[in-house]
Formats: sequence, C-alpha cells, structure tokens
Amino acid sequence: MDLTLDVENYKLNIRAGGILIHNNKVLTHRDVNKDHYCLPGGRVEIGESSEETIKREIQEELGKKVEILGYAATIENFFEMENKKYHEIYFLYRIEFADEEDKKINYTMHNSEGKEYLQYKWIDLDKIDEYNLLPKCLKDIVKAKDAPIHKINDDLENKK
Repeated sequence: MDLTLDVENYKLNIRAGGILIHNNKVLTHRDVNKDHYCLPGGRVEIGESSEETIKREIQEELGKKVEILGYAATIENFFEMENKKYHEIYFLYRIEFADEEDKKINYTMHNSEGKEYLQYKWIDLDKIDEYNLLPKCLKDIVKAKDAPIHKINDDLENKK
C-alpha cells in the first residue's frame, strides 16, 4: 500500500526518486500527455524504506536493477495538480544501473509494465534549463556537487 493519504483538502505523498547520470545526461521520466518531466521513482510503500522504493520502482518500470550511490536530497514539495493540493515528502538518491551493459543505454526507454504513455528520456545537463523539470528545484539538485540538500518547493505559497 502506497504512503498516500487524503488529509483535509490535501493529498500527502511520500516519494523516492533517482538521479541517474551518464555521459553528462540525466534520466528523466515523462507522461507523454503532460507538459513536464520528473525523475524516475514513485511512492514509498508502507514498511518500505525510501532506498528500497527507488530500487523497486526502477525494477518495475524499466526492468533494471540499480545501486544506491548516495543520498542526494529531501524536498518538501507543495503543489497543485488537477485541482488537488499536494504535500509531498520527496527523498532523492544518486543511483547507477547495476549491470554494466545497462550503463551503455543512451536511448529513450519505455515502461516495462506496458504503460505506453510513459517515457524515460535522457536530458543533456547543459540543456536542462530548457526543460520543464518538476519540482522546479530539481534542476539545482541534479547539478549540485554537494549533498545532501534540503529544499522546500512551495508552488502553493499564494494559494493558502
């Protein structure tokens, strides 16, 4: 069961994501029906650590095993999507494919669960500012050399 709760007029999510960088490109995740990109990952399940979550999510979504290289950041993320307010706690890790052959992948990948609308695209770090990567503070975290980082992203600041 995902750690997602409806609390008053908010949805509370606990998520984990992975920063996977190869050849100066970061792997992103996109629903082709939306106008933004995010990092691969998903909701933490009850009784599961955020590290276990990112490993499970990449295995489920891409059929690939990853290793955790280190903890990168925590984001307290407040946003609205489809007329619903969200309060999200987002744990980010630097990750790497476990298999040497997978480390050579440089093409757009598709969801291994059959969700045709999901794409996993490599974005050049030198052009990352040209993309709508959410939450907005992700660009700084992906490019940062220091870790861990704690950010508060509040897209609802004027809507409270």
